[in-house]
Amino acid sequence: MNYHFILKRAWEGYDASKTIRDIEDISAMVSTNHVFKITFQDDDIIIAKLSHFGKFELFKEDHRIIHSLSNNLLYPFENVLSKSLLKNNRVYIYRHKQGKEDAWVVFYNPTRIAERMPRRLDEQHIRKLGQQIGKFHKACSRAKNVLPKSSKTLRTDIYALQQQLEKNEKRFGSAMQVDFLKYHCELFLKNRSKYNMSSFEIIPVFIDWNIGNFSVTKDLELYSRWDYDWFRMSYRVLDFYFFSRVVSNLGDRTVFSYGINTLMEDRFVIFLKEYHKVNPLTANEIRFLKEAYRFFILNYVIKDGKYFFNEQYAKKLQAEAFDIYLPSVDRDFDAEHIIQALNLEESKTLV
Repeated sequence: MNYHFILKRAWEGYDASKTIRDIEDISAMVSTNHVFKITFQDDDIIIAKLSHFGKFELFKEDHRIIHSLSNNLLYPFENVLSKSLLKNNRVYIYRHKQGKEDAWVVFYNPTRIAERMPRRLDEQHIRKLGQQIGKFHKACSRAKNVLPKSSKTLRTDIYALQQQLEKNEKRFGSAMQVDFLKYHCELFLKNRSKYNMSSFEIIPVFIDWNIGNFSVTKDLELYSRWDYDWFRMSYRVLDFYFFSRVVSNLGDRTVFSYGINTLMEDRFVIFLKEYHKVNPLTANEIRFLKEAYRFFILNYVIKDGKYFFNEQYAKKLQAEAFDIYLPSVDRDFDAEHIIQALNLEESKTLV
């Protein structure tokens, strides 16, 4: 696929009067999505994201919700998210279709980046991050009622995986592996009914909170957030697994895995305690953390991994999903330990 050709055509559809001088690929090279820095003849700069995995309609839906959120977040988070470029008052999204090629481009104003948090956080960093994310989730909650509707749910994604498992078993490995995935899909759908989830609020969540995806001020306040590949309208607990990785004892790693063990670290409990002070959690949300992790592995590693991650990471992570991640879900996560640490009143009863 000729990315430069697609980007030039995308820009011509937006504003043909402005000439591109240079296109630089600034992608992290972990995923199949590409991010480019575009410089114009007059030295203006924009950022372009090009994607060709998933569905165009969902890509368009997500970016319209994100843009609406970026305009409706109030102080101090009013400038945290990048603004998409608009045309005729709508987020401009270009679709390239040629033969078997199908790709989509969205343009952003460049994100301002302040301080990066250290690769391994100290306790003061963990406490401050917990407070900031509690406040950020509150701000997202306040904006949720004015955002465009989303058609994507956890259930629809798991249903899609179940359909793929029925249609094309060989794509997912041996018959035993396929049965194993079917079992976990059914368990996820069954367990959802245990947690009084109708009481869970649905807010904008970004899920992939790698330490390289956000910046903070010198006072450790959230300053900017980029990389919206896994954005969705869902439950706030979907964000927590990645925060457990950010605050983990091992810290940020170049070669990464998705083990469940970071959810059980004392450092993550410290994060949750600070979050809970500003944005109270419930015992059932803590119990649902296990299912949020199961969903993450089934949806983002198994269902979409082959398309989203580059080949090297996809193979590694999917092999580990069978050998390590999914077997650990019901064995290694103890919600009651966290519930007791947070002194949640409803800890003795399962609603």
